[in-house]
Amino acid sequence: MIERSLSRTKNELSEFLTRHRRKLSPADVGLPSQGRRRTPGLRREEVAVMAGVGLTWYTWFEQGREIQVSQKFLLGVAHALKLDDAECSHLFLLAHKRPPPPEAYQPVSVTPQIQQLMDDLPTRPAYVCNLRWDVVAWNAAAEALFGFSAREPEVRNLLRMVFADPELRRRLPAWRDDAPRLLAQFRYDFAIAPDDPAMLGLVADLKELSPDFRRWWDTPDSATARRGLGCVRMADRTDTGPLEFHHETLVVDTHRHLRMVVYFVQPAPG
Repeated sequence: MIERSLSRTKNELSEFLTRHRRKLSPADVGLPSQGRRRTPGLRREEVAVMAGVGLTWYTWFEQGREIQVSQKFLLGVAHALKLDDAECSHLFLLAHKRPPPPEAYQPVSVTPQIQQLMDDLPTRPAYVCNLRWDVVAWNAAAEALFGFSAREPEVRNLLRMVFADPELRRRLPAWRDDAPRLLAQFRYDFAIAPDDPAMLGLVADLKELSPDFRRWWDTPDSATARRGLGCVRMADRTDTGPLEFHHETLVVDTHRHLRMVVYFVQPAPG
């Protein structure tokens, strides 16, 4: 059973690479055309040169042989074959059995339609996070609640904000309840890519920045997992109490693990 599974993966990898190589013409990658070719697409030697890898090694890789290839090798091949984010992710899954590191992707963004969907929710805070919980898109209501645009992209991370931003923490009256629930959910996401350098780097940074994160990460509890904050006080309103929220999560992009979290204000009791 295992041998059949491995054989199937090798065949899928070979077919995937061959198909994408044959889809490209020399003109597609800036190479001069040298007359009619016997087979469509690029030659293996052309892919190898553009990927910066040896021809023999690339040939064996495309044939599905038992060789070990590095992330750099795979990223070079993905670039040479002009793979998009989803295709690059699929290549890594076929070759390494795990998704690529974040630097493999183009700058993360959402489609105009997803942004429009969030913008059409003027009273409901909504944002999109990746697997690492970096916030990559949001609407005006989320901006009013969290101030995402004032943060540099490298620190625009929901976990970093919750565990390492004193100003936000002061606006979270239920922080001791919310933070462990977010961390419980992040554990599920971390398990998808436990060897990813970016994921490991985030955990290391938060352990250093937050004693609470360090303690809870090292001694997990049974908190109910949740992707959103349950209670937030508006930054510019001191005359009202905090808002309490329910949440819904929508999958925006499966390959890039993009999810939209939409906040629904709970009605006041009574």
